[in-house]
Amino acid sequence: MKIIDKKQTKPLGLLELIAIALGGMIGGGIFTVLGISVSMIGVFTPVAFVLGGVLATLAAYSYIKLGVYYRDEGATYSFFKKTFPSSKFAASLIGWWVIFGYISTLALYAYTFSAYAISGFEFGDSEWIRKGVAGIIILIFVLINIWSVKGMGKIEDIMVYTKLVILAIISFVLINNSNTTLPTLIQESGDIKILSILIVASLTFVAFEGFQLVINAVNEMDNFKKNIPRAIYSAIFLASFIYVVLSLGAIFAIPFENIIQNKEYALAAGADKILGHWGTDLVILGALLATSSAISGTLFGASRQMSVIASDGYFPKILTIRKNAIPIYSIITMATLAFCLILIGDLKVILEFGSITFLIVSMLMAYANFKIYKLTNSSLILTIIAMIGLAMGIILILYYEITTQIEQIYFIGGLYILLTFGAWLFSKLNKH
Repeated sequence: MKIIDKKQTKPLGLLELIAIALGGMIGGGIFTVLGISVSMIGVFTPVAFVLGGVLATLAAYSYIKLGVYYRDEGATYSFFKKTFPSSKFAASLIGWWVIFGYISTLALYAYTFSAYAISGFEFGDSEWIRKGVAGIIILIFVLINIWSVKGMGKIEDIMVYTKLVILAIISFVLINNSNTTLPTLIQESGDIKILSILIVASLTFVAFEGFQLVINAVNEMDNFKKNIPRAIYSAIFLASFIYVVLSLGAIFAIPFENIIQNKEYALAAGADKILGHWGTDLVILGALLATSSAISGTLFGASRQMSVIASDGYFPKILTIRKNAIPIYSIITMATLAFCLILIGDLKVILEFGSITFLIVSMLMAYANFKIYKLTNSSLILTIIAMIGLAMGIILILYYEITTQIEQIYFIGGLYILLTFGAWLFSKLNKH
């Protein structure tokens, strides 16, 4: 008679899963988006983050339903492939797009980490030193992810929950030291168009990107039917709360012109004036923890998805190799490509490419859920609302880019052409 060890559990519990999602979400995005938001809509920035959280929740609904139904660590790619099994090219295309989206955000997080890490030194403005430090931090988390799933989960716990405490402290201190009031800011805001608020809400989607990483860990979690929705919805709520409180603290305590001018350094500059040098150090520590956990969580989840895509023949076969269930070559490849992007340069446009990509992919996931909503036991109305909301987000970002910085549309379009060609080539070579 076989004795079952009831104490034997998988390495990732609910806290680790929430940490992975938060690690992917609260990274470099908030520090970049805050300056853009304030420059466009000022006092209404918290409203945009609330709307961004609603949009992320709508996107998450279909991911959760598909994740529980298919139970596949390939997540986005596998869901689309299994829902529409007749098209190799469509499966390959969505795989290439989503993986490159993760690589672009990985590059952003590493570069943002580097910028904060050396900001207090004389060589802090050296572009090559920044890129070198970014490469080193990527290498460190490559080694951690290859070392142990359980070890990565525990380190992710520590980084994520520590950074939440730090960001909460910074937010409430800024609010308590405000030099204005909400009615005054609203009165001084002038004529802010609803369209502008909706555009910023769409741009903030990149600050919520990362909740999907939970599904990539489905084979390493307990009780996936309960823990996938619990982890994702909890993480989106916590991220929304942090973003709203942080943006309120920033607009209350720091002059708008300083936020716009300093952008990702606005919080550090504001804390320095209110709390002194230790306030700046606290903000920098929060930024380092935020970007570190984002690097770790993205490497963990996206590498597993990359390995699944490779096993179907849409990436090189070497990426399927695993040791102790860890896709080491996928982790190394993602890290290498992210470092190449850092060396190339313009991470702002790559970030915007990532935001558009994840909106497109999320809309496709909502469409996939729409096709099999009865099988996934989903609400047809919620699924349709999600598709419409995500489509509007894509249109609004494209409108913003076309009317303000058309050259970035050319760059993003060029990236899509390259990725589409790679996806087409592998779909033709695929013998499966």
